[in-house]
Amino acid sequence: MKTITISTPYIKLDQFLKLADCVPTGGMAKALLQDQAVKVNGENEDRRGRKLYAGDRVEVEGNGAFQVTSAQ
Repeated sequence: MKTITISTPYIKLDQFLKLADCVPTGGMAKALLQDQAVKVNGENEDRRGRKLYAGDRVEVEGNGAFQVTSAQ
């Protein structure tokens, strides 16, 4: 599992996918979410604006699993 550190209280899911190098653009993030290829804390997620906080776990088909941590 890869760790992604954020310096803000939360990060939106589409921004997280770009930060984690799962997709290069927001449009591709939207398509990935529509294909139900993303799980947050074990549940399918299709909302680009879903807020992720430290401790959340994100699984992306073809890219693996990520743990959100906070730099604060």
